[in-house]
Amino acid sequence: MSRHNQKVSLKRVPLEVTRLGLGTAPLGGMFNSVAESESDDLIATAFELGINYFDTAPLYGYGKSEVRLGRALRAAKKNFVISTKVGRVLDPTDQPDKEFFKDADPTKISVYDWSADGVKRSINESLERLGLDNVDMVLLHDCEDYLEQTLREAYPVLDSYRAQGIIKAVGMGLNLSAPSVAVMKETDLDCALIAGRYTLLDQEAQEELFPLALKKNVSMIIGGVYNSGVLANPVKGAAYNYAPVSDDLLDRAIAIKDFLAKREVTLTAAAIQFPLRHPAVMTVLTGSRNSAELRANVADFNVEIADSVWNELEESGLVKPLSLS
Repeated sequence: MSRHNQKVSLKRVPLEVTRLGLGTAPLGGMFNSVAESESDDLIATAFELGINYFDTAPLYGYGKSEVRLGRALRAAKKNFVISTKVGRVLDPTDQPDKEFFKDADPTKISVYDWSADGVKRSINESLERLGLDNVDMVLLHDCEDYLEQTLREAYPVLDSYRAQGIIKAVGMGLNLSAPSVAVMKETDLDCALIAGRYTLLDQEAQEELFPLALKKNVSMIIGGVYNSGVLANPVKGAAYNYAPVSDDLLDRAIAIKDFLAKREVTLTAAAIQFPLRHPAVMTVLTGSRNSAELRANVADFNVEIADSVWNELEESGLVKPLSLS
């Protein structure tokens, strides 16, 4: 069954996105360099497979992801939905930083700026890098340490841009549930991206964030389904939330993998499909770095997993039961 390219509508905005979207942090060279030809081929493959939703941010490669994505989107000349983010701006630097993003623009450095002027500047500069006249969705990015200024200055700009029709949807993109709940309570969001908090290893998002999203009609986007690596390949030294995985989490990941293997289900297929079990979840983002990875993700996304497998996984105690309240 082809599930990955099925389209779903945002609950509050006339935008349709595919169930599987493409996150483009890898196009900034996250962890490993990506050739320009691989980048172009990846976006072309996404369109070939019927994927229409692409997520980026100024942080990813200090603008490199936006430049690469924009070039490929313009070349495709097809309909798409794109989200980018605010909260950081790129300032000039003569000290290149390629520790995290190997393909980072060596002339730029990322700095937090949650001021109203900073948000306006961020959007304008993102449009320049993308080579587009507008973007569909703009997300408040990693605002957990700047909540007061985010609510006082940054969010009102996005709210105003939405009212003027400059952007279609306002959202947030965080890695932590508690600040996500705090922002969602105080704002009028259309969508929210949470990374790593609703996976086979961590179901925290269903405790408070998802019920609030359902109450407020906010469409949830899920990233980080592999918890930055360990759920793709649970071995010693694998990453969990961008740091070496602890022994207890590694043991649980291996136990889940073994449990699934006995039922002829791969860990990666279960990991990429797991978020869709919750009705708050609209779409899943994965950060493929080349066409082969994307095709593998699509194949995993479309594998049929029986309800009995999920039920038995819950009964085993390896994951928390699905909670809808």
